[in-house]
Amino acid sequence: MLDVVPVMPVVVLERLEHAVPVARALVAGGLPAIELTLRTEVALEALRAIATEVPEILVGAGTILSPAQAQEARDAGARFLVSPGATPALLAGMLDTGLPFLPGTATVSEVLAVLEAGVTEMKFFPAEASGGAPYLKSLASPVPTARFCPTGGITAASAPAYLALPNVGCVGGSWLTPADVLAAEDWGRVETLAREAAALR
Repeated sequence: MLDVVPVMPVVVLERLEHAVPVARALVAGGLPAIELTLRTEVALEALRAIATEVPEILVGAGTILSPAQAQEARDAGARFLVSPGATPALLAGMLDTGLPFLPGTATVSEVLAVLEAGVTEMKFFPAEASGGAPYLKSLASPVPTARFCPTGGITAASAPAYLALPNVGCVGGSWLTPADVLAAEDWGRVETLAREAAALR
């Protein structure tokens, strides 16, 4: 999961008709993956549209908060799941879907709890607010089996510091699809931002 792209686009869509153009722009820019957050009314339908019309992109559902939501995302065509946190029930619910997933962690105890559940790849969220790259660097030695996708407050400028860490496989980036760029339907700009992010490998 963590080795597909260096930057996982974290996307919030307010309009269903933007789903397919955004996905195609990301693919054209060299990032064939998308974490579509389930924060809006159109999110599940947008997920379904991307899964159907842009099969070349690895489409996932983010902001999974409950086992029921995990099942809904899978049924809509999600190929992976991402949660901001990880309770025992949520971990079990995501495991039940049979999909790969990144449970959210922010503390050492949470990381250990996820490892105890047999999961070694996880999200680190909110990354910048929780200590950023220095925090993750300090975890590499005592908890070497945990690998992360840090997300939250990361920018194109700060991403390389995370990607240089041995326990980071990719970062989550919302800067690839700014709200004003989506509102303007500037898909060329999305493609350019994706191409720049793909070069961060």
